[in-house]
Amino acid sequence: MAPKPFDEAFMSTISSVSSTSSALSSAISGASSSSSTGSSNSNISGTGLLSSLGLGTGLDVNAIITALVNAQEAGPQAQITNQTNLDNNKIAGLTALQTALSGVQSALNELTSSNTYSTYNATLSTTTLGTVSTLPDASPGTYNINVTQLATAQKSVSTAQPAAATIGTGSLNIAVAGKSMNVAVGATDTLSAIATSINNASDNPGVTATIVAGVSGNQLVLTSKSTGAANAFTVSADSSSSSGVTALASSLNTPSNAATDAKLTIDGISVDSPTNSVSGALTGVTLNLATTGTSQLTVAQSTTPISTAVNDFVSAYNTYATTVNQLQSYNSTTKVAGVLLGDATLSSVQSQIAGVLSSKVSASSIGSLASLGITRNADGTLASNPTTLANTLASNPSSVQQLFTGSNGIATRLSSLVTSFNSSSGVLQSRVNNLNNSLTDLSSQQTALNARMAVYQQQLVKQYTSLSSLMSSLNNTSSYLTQAMNALTGTNSKG
Repeated sequence: MAPKPFDEAFMSTISSVSSTSSALSSAISGASSSSSTGSSNSNISGTGLLSSLGLGTGLDVNAIITALVNAQEAGPQAQITNQTNLDNNKIAGLTALQTALSGVQSALNELTSSNTYSTYNATLSTTTLGTVSTLPDASPGTYNINVTQLATAQKSVSTAQPAAATIGTGSLNIAVAGKSMNVAVGATDTLSAIATSINNASDNPGVTATIVAGVSGNQLVLTSKSTGAANAFTVSADSSSSSGVTALASSLNTPSNAATDAKLTIDGISVDSPTNSVSGALTGVTLNLATTGTSQLTVAQSTTPISTAVNDFVSAYNTYATTVNQLQSYNSTTKVAGVLLGDATLSSVQSQIAGVLSSKVSASSIGSLASLGITRNADGTLASNPTTLANTLASNPSSVQQLFTGSNGIATRLSSLVTSFNSSSGVLQSRVNNLNNSLTDLSSQQTALNARMAVYQQQLVKQYTSLSSLMSSLNNTSSYLTQAMNALTGTNSKG
């Protein structure tokens, strides 16, 4: 029996509802599939709600929204991430360059310091005569020294007394170089007590008292603390002192060793010194005399500090050159480039430094680093010929100084250049500051992107909420109509 017109319309309605539901499901699935190549790092909020939405559609709505958000986010996120990595790598490279240049600056400070070129060695041909020390203001030269007398301190010794014997009463006056003190002697004082009083006196003018226990008894030894005739002492007793105190003062006032100045001649010129450390006679030279006699004194510039400074500079420069090579390197096998490859700032720094190193210095008879034995290797580092350097320093140290120092010296000009590069307002720090500003801007962009994606996610949640409601309604309608049609079909078949 053919379907009635009503049956046909009813079946058409059911088919239409079913097709609509199927088309919506296919559209949702298609959106999820086309977005699956995007990032999957978004943290989709409202997972419980999305799961409930999925119950209405039969689809993984959480995965669909994640894919859509990631697809929307992928392009801007890649730009922010790539630029952030690029800026951080450049900052690291520029910082490494600043560090290497700081090492060069330290070496240049040593190379331009006046102390590097004003160190002198002094020697005595007769080493037993004593030792010699020098100051930076010494002058090279050879001098004949004849020491006829050493500086000595006055020493006086009392007569011997039994250890427990008392001396008497009164007062001792001890004077040294215009200063004096009075030492009271009591009826119970022994030589040891008197020595203690002398040493402990707050106004002691510069003597030391010692007790020597000899075979004849105790003896008080009084010694000036300083050498030289000007530091001789006198000892006297006041008029009220007993005979024992007066006798003690008389013995101590008679030197066993007189105070004397050191006497010597330097190239026949007489020199006196209150101490055996003779300074001021020769500018920048101190003679420390140990005995009398003759000797030849030779003062010569020490080239060791200069050689050390030159070698330290070469080492520091090579560290800089190696750093530059790494920053602008390119590995053709791995296709990995240095972080500052092609960087205009690095190229400018490198070019200007190389220009100073290869320049000529007219004030120096050496003229160039190459003439001093310092040459450039193929990789940009420096090599120093120790023999050439040593020979030049031995024959003409002043010319080496002129090569590096002075207003036109290589080290002077290079130091000025490096300072300009590495100062807080220099080109390198300015680049670092600009890159840090860029990172701050990128951070703001990242914050804005995160906010946009959060809004976009919420929009999708709302859309899929509406979709879920529609799908549920369509599925319910389809189910109802199917049941009704089945019931109608059953009734017609019975008729």
